[in-house]
Formats: sequence, structure tokens, C-alpha cells
Amino acid sequence: MSLPQSRRQFLATLPAIAALAQSKPVKIEAVEIWELRGHRDTVRGIDQQYQVNPLYIYDELRPKPYADAARGTPARVAVTALYLKIQAEGGVEGLYGPIDPEVAIVVDQELRAFLMGKDALAQEKLWDQLYRSNRHSRRGFFLMAISAVDNTLWDLRGRYFKTPVYRLLGGPTRATVEAYASCLGYSLEPEKAQARAAQFRKEGYRYQKWFLGYGPGDGPEGMRKNVDLVRLLREAVGEDTELMFDVYSGWDLTYALAWAKQVERYRPRWIEEATQAEKIDSFAQLRKGTSIPVASGEHIQGRWEVYDYLKEGALSVVQCDPEWCGGTSELQKICTLASIFDVPVIPHGHSLHAALHVIASQSPAVCPLAEYLVLKMQSYYHFEKTPPAPKGARFALPEGMGYGIEWDEGKIEGREMKKWG
Repeated sequence: MSLPQSRRQFLATLPAIAALAQSKPVKIEAVEIWELRGHRDTVRGIDQQYQVNPLYIYDELRPKPYADAARGTPARVAVTALYLKIQAEGGVEGLYGPIDPEVAIVVDQELRAFLMGKDALAQEKLWDQLYRSNRHSRRGFFLMAISAVDNTLWDLRGRYFKTPVYRLLGGPTRATVEAYASCLGYSLEPEKAQARAAQFRKEGYRYQKWFLGYGPGDGPEGMRKNVDLVRLLREAVGEDTELMFDVYSGWDLTYALAWAKQVERYRPRWIEEATQAEKIDSFAQLRKGTSIPVASGEHIQGRWEVYDYLKEGALSVVQCDPEWCGGTSELQKICTLASIFDVPVIPHGHSLHAALHVIASQSPAVCPLAEYLVLKMQSYYHFEKTPPAPKGARFALPEGMGYGIEWDEGKIEGREMKKWG
């Protein structure tokens, strides 16, 4: 006879309860960076649309307008990825990645020795000590390295307590997490963009983000193309789909205001990174100068910088990235801060594991959506058995321990533990 659901759930929690009852520290014994190598199939010549870039004000650095090749060329390409593994006494370990090479170097040279012997379960203490350990920790590669360590340690704690990370962060707030289709790489050729947008709408995506390709260096023709794309996408998806636009800091305030004035009638859900992240006053003026919500955050690192934006009324949406802003621990604090200002947090989707678990543990009013970079995520988690992927524009909540990262041994052709010290 099967056990009642409530009894089964109770018995499933017993290992975690037993672990929580232990007060003994779980000391870190090893910090390792593993490089995985393999190959994957791809198609060259299509889906390689660039987005506007701050450098494109220079004629010699601005690419020619992009168009997909008439026919893509199949190719087999090499793949490498770096993962951080932290091992603690008793055989428990945490795993996180992929991480950037620049971040891996900082972890190996600056943080590895500091972490040895520390209590892997002392989350707040460890983060604070890592942050205080270097005068450059408030941003850049050092904070990104703290992010990698923090995310890996959250995976370790999830495995130690035998539960998904989102349960350690407060428990699930919904059965699924809605995703928006982030369309970086798809051609901006009018007919192709319209067809792609209509396809995503049919697949259930209520939100889409497109990456505009032109900026001040492209003159009036570039502006016209940026405006026309908004109109064409609105025509393709109708009024019930939200459309967002990203320009990767490639504009300035004057250009952004001119674009906004022409496209307000098409109701963009937001304009993202309209100019460089340090120009807080420009973001504040843009927000006052248009009805289009203003978003940014992937290059805003840490709660202190977020506060600087929010107190100036500069953002409608905060988009900090747990791979870069200080990790899972810091993104939680940013969510609390943003909630005070009634501004939602929709994390940048450079990666998915940490962001998805934080979103799942926050109120839907605070974290309503997850970014899904459709093309990038087709290969980003190449070496993982069960990479996160939405169905019907929604992520099911992961059920595995920690972040549920497990390597697919069949795709690993070689591996090496890397050292830079």
C-alpha cells in the first residue's frame, strides 16, 4: 500500500532535517577548476546577427549590415567549458559552471587558498570575508570570481541538505517560471524577423526581446531601421505579446530619446542598456523623457550600485546577473532592495542555474520572468545531462539536489584540472 503524499513528503525531508541538526562545520578541502573538451555540430552562415556595440561609432570598427547566408553550412566545432568544483569533508562537493577563463584565474590565484579550511555552510560569513579580502572586490573580475564561488557553494549546500537550492532560499513561490524569448543572433532582415517573432508567439512566449543592430554611427538610415523593426515586430505578433529591445550600451541619451519618441506608439515593454552603465543620470533622464520603461543591470555589480540607480529613479527593471553581481547571495539582497522601490528584478540570462533558482524563490511581483537566450542555450550547457530548458515558455522547477548540474560523460572527450598559480 502506498504512503499518503504528506507522509512521503515528510520522510523525504528527514535527511535534510538530520543535516540541519548538526552544528559541526563542514570544512572546505579542495577548490578545483576543470576544463572539459569535446565537439558539437553547428551550422555556419546563419543566426549570427550582431547587435549594436559602443565601438560602432568608429567607421573602421562598424560591421556591414548583416544578412543570413542563402544556405547554412554544417560544421563540427570544438567546445571547451570551465567548471568550478569545491569539495568539503565528508565527501560533499559543489559544482558550477561554465565560468569565464578570466574568472577562473582569479579563483585559482586569489580565492582558492583563502577558502581552504573554511566552513562551506557559513554562507553569509564566507561571502563577507571574500568581499573584504581584496580592495578590488566591488566589481569586475574579482566580484565575478566571488560570484562563481558563491554559486558553487550554494550547489554544495543543496547537495549536503539533499534539496534544490530554491528551497534553501525560502522555498518555491510558483509551480513554473515563465521565460521570455531572448532573440540574440537571429537575423533582423524584416521578413525573417517577423517570421521568427510569429513562431515564438505560437510556441507560447508572451514576451520577446530583440537586439537592435544600429546606433549613432549608422546615421539616419540606422535610426530608420531601428524604428522599422519595432513596427514590423508589433505587426507580426499583435497586441498581446510584449516586445523588449536591447542595445548593449551602444547608444547615448540623445539617440535613445529620439528612438523612443518614434516607437512609443508600439508599446515596447522596455529599452535595455540604452547607454553605458556608469551614466546613471542619463538613465534617469531617459526614464523621465519617455513612457517606455528603462531596464539595465547586467553591468551593474552589487547592491550598492543598484541602490545608486534606484534612489535616482533611473530604472524600471533591474537586470543584475548572478554570475557577475556577487552570486546567488548578492542577488537575493538586490531583490530585497528593489522590492522597496517596487521595481522588478528580471536577472540577465547569461547563464540560467543560479538565476532560475533565485527567481523561483522570490515573489512573482519581485521576479516575474527569466531570460532565455534561445540560440546561446542550445550549446552553452553542452557537457550537462539535463540543462535547463523551457517547455511552452515555462521552466519546470528543478528537482535535483543543489542546482542539479551533472556532466554528460558521453560528450566529454578530454578533461584537465587547470592551475594558474
